[in-house]
Amino acid sequence: MLRDITLGQYYQTDSVIHRLDPRVKLTGTILYIISLFLFHQFTGYLVAALFLGVAIRLSKVPFCYMVRGMKAILFLLLFTMAFNLFLTPGEPLVQFWKLTITREGLQIAVFMAIRLTFLIIGSSLMTLTTTPNHLTDGMEKLMGPLKKVRVPVHEVSMMMSIALRFIPILMEETDKIMKAQIARGADFESGNLIKKAKAMVPLLVPLFISAFRRANDLAMAMEARCYQGGAGRTKMKPLQYARRDYLAYGALILYLVALILTKYVGNFL
Repeated sequence: MLRDITLGQYYQTDSVIHRLDPRVKLTGTILYIISLFLFHQFTGYLVAALFLGVAIRLSKVPFCYMVRGMKAILFLLLFTMAFNLFLTPGEPLVQFWKLTITREGLQIAVFMAIRLTFLIIGSSLMTLTTTPNHLTDGMEKLMGPLKKVRVPVHEVSMMMSIALRFIPILMEETDKIMKAQIARGADFESGNLIKKAKAMVPLLVPLFISAFRRANDLAMAMEARCYQGGAGRTKMKPLQYARRDYLAYGALILYLVALILTKYVGNFL
């Protein structure tokens, strides 16, 4: 289960999406996530699915590899669907005991599940096609105007990049600790949800120790290389927009225009 988390991992291959400027991918991901909550029509979800499908196809990342990351949020997905399914007032469809499934609740639950799925896959696509160094450079460039109000842009972007990179590392470390404790007789599978949660508590101490050790090693490595923050630093390969980046911006604009058209056409109909 823990190895199925794809957020923060990098899938190395040669594709159009991999070669895009990280600023394009960051901007596209943010706008895509925002756009998922701006429409409520079926046609809007169809356009969003088509846009995401084309991006996945161009990235050359196996679709099964991306879907594998959905296993980690399966419980959250089911809980969100159940919450909307039973607690949304409207026209009753099915009723048993004190629970009622309404037409409006069913529609909201399905749309919310689709949104969460698209959100996770879209975010994973960005990290799978962007190295941590490029991700840091892209964040720093995008947040560059904040330097005028004395925001430590370089440090913030570095911190966010390291946090994303540590997600798969900590998941791998947790998986190793679980296997070591299972070999010593620990049981993480049997029992109800509360018992399973209690069984996970002994993992926290060695996991925190490992996380602090890795953070200390990283800090010592940065100090050994005389890292002093972003002041006066230069880039070996500065970011520059290419023709493909402008085409990607154009495709993103066309996607947003298509969403707006579907929204207004749906309201008109």
